[in-house]
Amino acid sequence: MPITHHSHAVTPPDEQPGGPVGEAFIAELKRWRDLRGMSQKRLAPEVGYTPSYVSKVEGGHQVPSFAFARQADVILQAGGAIRRAYDELQTQLVAAPDTSPPELAQFDQQSASLVVEHDDADLHYDGRFYRAVMRRRLRNASEQPVSRYLIRISVDRYPGNPERSNQLYREDPLTWHELDLHAECRDEPMRWKVQHDRDSFKEVWLLFENDAGHFPLYPGESTTIEYAYTVSDNKWGHWFQRAIRLPTERLSVRLLFPTELEPVVWGMETTMSADAHPFPTAVHRYTEDGRDVFTWSTENPPLHARFRLEWRFKARDGADQDSEHSPTATMTALGVVQEGDPILARLTRPFDLPTEAEDARRVVAELQSSIERISEVHNFGKGIGIAAPQIGIDRSAALIRLPSGDTITFLNPQVIEETDDVDDQYEGCLSFFDVRGMVPRPLAIHVEHQDVNGDTHITRFDRGAARLICHEIDHLNGMLYKARMREGVRPIPVTEYRGGGQQWEYPHHTSQ
Repeated sequence: MPITHHSHAVTPPDEQPGGPVGEAFIAELKRWRDLRGMSQKRLAPEVGYTPSYVSKVEGGHQVPSFAFARQADVILQAGGAIRRAYDELQTQLVAAPDTSPPELAQFDQQSASLVVEHDDADLHYDGRFYRAVMRRRLRNASEQPVSRYLIRISVDRYPGNPERSNQLYREDPLTWHELDLHAECRDEPMRWKVQHDRDSFKEVWLLFENDAGHFPLYPGESTTIEYAYTVSDNKWGHWFQRAIRLPTERLSVRLLFPTELEPVVWGMETTMSADAHPFPTAVHRYTEDGRDVFTWSTENPPLHARFRLEWRFKARDGADQDSEHSPTATMTALGVVQEGDPILARLTRPFDLPTEAEDARRVVAELQSSIERISEVHNFGKGIGIAAPQIGIDRSAALIRLPSGDTITFLNPQVIEETDDVDDQYEGCLSFFDVRGMVPRPLAIHVEHQDVNGDTHITRFDRGAARLICHEIDHLNGMLYKARMREGVRPIPVTEYRGGGQQWEYPHHTSQ
């Protein structure tokens, strides 16, 4: 499923790009880190550097090394974008080796004191174009006037497939003409100034001024700014994220979709220290003038939290909007890594628990979000499982949801014992969903696994649950179910499979 991120904030001092040399690299690194929901602290051990090093790079006070850029590109699944930005940086450094970052402007120190009294967003879709209308009620809590405000527009068409996404934007980048950006404050149009102009994201300073004069926000004052922009659905995605980057008192969001598309909407929340979980309150829905309107709001959201509304259009059968209607194309659009990607053939890296507990929680949150999206477009009567490599993460984590609805999370799992008794059943795999294969599996297994505290557990699983778990642990060991099939047996097209939506059958027992 294509994904669009929207994060809008005044940039605090410790996140300011460093200057003319290095700005593009810093912006690219921050963009991908934000897109993957990784803090500086979380990214640092993944790339083999300290959090201080990452902070200095993003602050413009440390020139990144090639090793850092290369590993960050891999960990953030940037498809070469960070490496290319690093190459451009090296070209700049050769041309201007003595260039150093300037001191932060006084304005930027003041801007960190802004408070968002109300962050309100409308997203309209007409079947071809999305139009985002953003309203922000701001209060200046500093002692100096504020004269500009930074916004970001960022899109990722194919999550989990960064190379395809990067190729799309290289061939058909976002343009200012199509965005048609307009902004106003106190019924006055606002000028704007480009901070970063990249193929798939833009950063813009909205200026509290126009041809008629200046109207800065003075200490203690509040004002409302409104801005709007348009993106076509071949570049937009099926989710809309709001990131809390400044103290915020109220957040509200509305999605307006054509009723004939049969939209379905759900929401997930992620914080810096917790797994992803459903919104604490329901998304409300009503119909008005031929449109289904979905609304949600919350009070005093925590800093650094991310609130993501996701959707599907049932009338389009969950297929990607580029008319690729096969099951595999649908899973690709939903962010599932497909057969042939090298990550599916590698042994995953185990977590060092509890040291990497935060990283483990974040990977599990990504798996939970993926299962929610995928379950909206397909009925998994036998249950569903997904392993971290299938969403592009090279770590030893998997999530299994049984037909009963119970969810099992695995970190560093290993099958340490299995029965000699096996049975043969058809399996499907999200990474090549156009076929089903007859696979022998043990009827019972014992699995050794860990929790985030580093405690080791051994658990027994039987029949259907054992089959699901074996399938996912194979993924963590770089193996697809085709390697388990008996000699001479080949997968069949899903169109010939007759067991869809049903549970596996066992003598005198139906799998749980």
